[in-house]
Amino acid sequence: MRIILKTDVEGLGNLGDVVTVRPGYARNYLIPKGLAVEATEANLRQFETEKESWRKKQERLREEQERLREKLDGVSLAFTRRAGEDEKLFGSVTSMDIAEALREKGFNIDKRSIQLAEPIKTLGEFTVGVKLAKDIVATIRVQVAKEE
Repeated sequence: MRIILKTDVEGLGNLGDVVTVRPGYARNYLIPKGLAVEATEANLRQFETEKESWRKKQERLREEQERLREKLDGVSLAFTRRAGEDEKLFGSVTSMDIAEALREKGFNIDKRSIQLAEPIKTLGEFTVGVKLAKDIVATIRVQVAKEE
């Protein structure tokens, strides 16, 4: 099935690309989520007329994400957790904990955007990436201290 992408879809294409995908993927995922429309003649003509406004919208969104990255790059989070004598935590610091701490500081970041390969299970200072867009990644510092 041929579709027109309405946004950038990782691994598939960018805004405005006409791509061929399996019909089920298009009907069940891409089209209902508003990521694409079927590539009919009418939709292709309509897309050409709306293309410029979509590009401007994408540019504004990208500028917002760049400003957010600049603000996030300086953020440092501190967590205190119970730990054993060998500096291993009894629990862990997860992406959900980091997202909640960022929310308390005024940043509305989804936990899935936080690039944490596995939960933090030791004491120390860590660098964690926050993916804001396909190629915009902010870096925050996370410090885990022992609870007294």
